[in-house]
Amino acid sequence: MQLSHARRNSLITGITTLVVASAATAALAIPDSGTAVAEAPAAAVVGTAGDTSADAQAAAAAQAQADAATQAQAAAAAQAQAEADAAAQAQAAAAAQAEAEAKAQADAKAKADAEAAASRSQERSALNSKPSYSGSPREIAAQIVPAGQLQCFNNIVSRESSWNITATNPSSGAYGLVQALPGSKMASAGADWRTNPVTQIKWGLDYMNSRYGSPCGAWAFWQSHHWY
Repeated sequence: MQLSHARRNSLITGITTLVVASAATAALAIPDSGTAVAEAPAAAVVGTAGDTSADAQAAAAAQAQADAATQAQAAAAAQAQAEADAAAQAQAAAAAQAEAEAKAQADAKAKADAEAAASRSQERSALNSKPSYSGSPREIAAQIVPAGQLQCFNNIVSRESSWNITATNPSSGAYGLVQALPGSKMASAGADWRTNPVTQIKWGLDYMNSRYGSPCGAWAFWQSHHWY
């Protein structure tokens, strides 16, 4: 059957309209996959960057805390060392001071001992020498007894014998200026002990030095006991 020219044109126009409408509908039904794919990687990149920044901050905070702890430990160690050094220095200073004091005491004692020994040696030399003495027994004593001990010596002899070289205690037999008991003890200073005031004074001085340290030591004892 042959179609008229008008009918054929109308049919072609309808088919064309139907094709265009179908294509438009299909386009609306299909999603824009290109845009979704583009947006997804962007979101993933943003998430990864955020996580990296948080991790960096946490690491920096941990490092700062570790550094602070290290500094605190170093400061504590330095303070402990300083205190230990100060204590050691104080102990060393105390030891040095104690040693110096001990040395000073030892030196002072040695000096005192040397002076005492020299004094005793001088007195023995005076006792053993044979100088010429003259005067009364009291005056002779002033020539033999050291000046610093003379008054103490005089105090004892004055009370023991009143400076009488032959004074004899009727009860005990003590004899002479210093009332030696027995009187024969004075023979160690000289055979003339019975009548020579020099011999009696020398023996008496030696006795006081050896027993009491000095005539003043003997006098201190005499005042408490009334004998020596």
